[in-house]
Amino acid sequence: MTRFPGKLALQQRVLPSYRAPFFDLLASACEGGMSLFSGAPRLVEGIATTDKLQAANYRLGTNIHLFSGKFYLCYQLGLLDWLRDWNPDALVVEANPRYLSTPSAVKWMHGCGRPVLGWGLGAPSHQGKGVRGKGWNAFLRQFDALIAYSQRGADEYAALGFPRDRIFVAHNSVSGAPAFAVDHRPLTMDHCTILFVGRLQARKRIDDLLKACAKLESKPRLVIVGDGPERRELESFAREVYPGAEFVGAKHGVELKPYFTEADLFVLPGTGGLAVQEAMSYGLPVIVAQGDGTQDDLVRDGNGWQIPPGDFEALVAALNEALSDPARLRRMGQEAYRIVKEEINLEKMVEVFVTALNRLTGK
Repeated sequence: MTRFPGKLALQQRVLPSYRAPFFDLLASACEGGMSLFSGAPRLVEGIATTDKLQAANYRLGTNIHLFSGKFYLCYQLGLLDWLRDWNPDALVVEANPRYLSTPSAVKWMHGCGRPVLGWGLGAPSHQGKGVRGKGWNAFLRQFDALIAYSQRGADEYAALGFPRDRIFVAHNSVSGAPAFAVDHRPLTMDHCTILFVGRLQARKRIDDLLKACAKLESKPRLVIVGDGPERRELESFAREVYPGAEFVGAKHGVELKPYFTEADLFVLPGTGGLAVQEAMSYGLPVIVAQGDGTQDDLVRDGNGWQIPPGDFEALVAALNEALSDPARLRRMGQEAYRIVKEEINLEKMVEVFVTALNRLTGK
C-alpha cells in the first residue's frame, strides 16, 4: 500500500459507524498518524455513529446545528483548537459550504503553508452562472485539491471551473476487497431469490418491490432483511400483495452471510443503500435506483440496472429482464464481484487519498 509520510487531519460533521473501517485504514497509511474531528448529529437524523477508532486519533467537537432543510447550517466548536493541537501536514475537510467553521480551518492551514483537500459528492444543484453557482465557485477556490465520491461529482466540480488536474476520484466504498471466492448454486427461474437489505423506511420504496414481485410470472422468493419504522405497515401490505415475502428482521456482520449466499439478485428500489457493494462482493447482480452519482461507477450495464427513483414500471421491467436469462444473470454476478474485487473497495479509496496527499505535499 502507498503511504503518506506526513501527519494528517480529517474533519467530518459526524462519524458514521460505517465509515470507521475506512478512516482506520487511511490512518494506517499515514506514517505521522491521523486525527479525526467530528461532532454529534441531530437526534432526528437517526445516524448510527461511533467514537471507536482503532488506528486513528479521535477528537469529539461540538456541532451547533442551525435551521433545517435547505437552510441548514452547522458550526463546529473546537475545530481550530484541534488543528493547533494536532498540527498536521495536511487537512481533509468535507466540501460542504453549509459548514461555517471550514473557512477558518482552511485559513489557518494556509497560514502555515499547508494544503487542504475538500472531499464531497459534487455540486449538482449549483452549476451555471447564477448567484448560487458563483457562491460555489468561491467556496471551492479555497481548496488546493478536491476528492470526489464519483466521476459524476468530479465532472460537476470541473464544470464549476475547478482545475480538473486537481480533482481526484475516490469511489465511495464501505467494504474492503472480498477475500473469498463466490460459488453460487445453479440458478433456475423456478428457484430464484431476490434480496433486499436496508432500513425499512418509506424512501426505500419496499412497497414498490412487493407490488413488482406480484406482477412477475415466476413469483420469486423475496427476502427482506432489516428493521425500521415502516416494518409493521410493510408486513401488513405484503400479506395483501405478496404473501410469500419473508421479513427476517435486522441482521449485521456475519449474520448477513447466509442471506447474500442464498440470493440470486439484490434489489434496492429506493434511495440510499450501503449494502450494494457488500451484495456485489457475494457475486450478486443488482438493481438500484439512481441517486447522487456514487452508484454510477459501481452499477453498470455489465453487472446490473439503474432505474429512475420512484418509477414502478421501470422496476418491473428491470426485474423481468433480470429473471429472463439465468445464465446472463450469473455472468453479471461474476462481473459485480470483479468490480468490487479489483476497482471499487476501501483499499482503492485509501490509495486515491494517499496519492492526492503525496502530490500536494511533494512527499
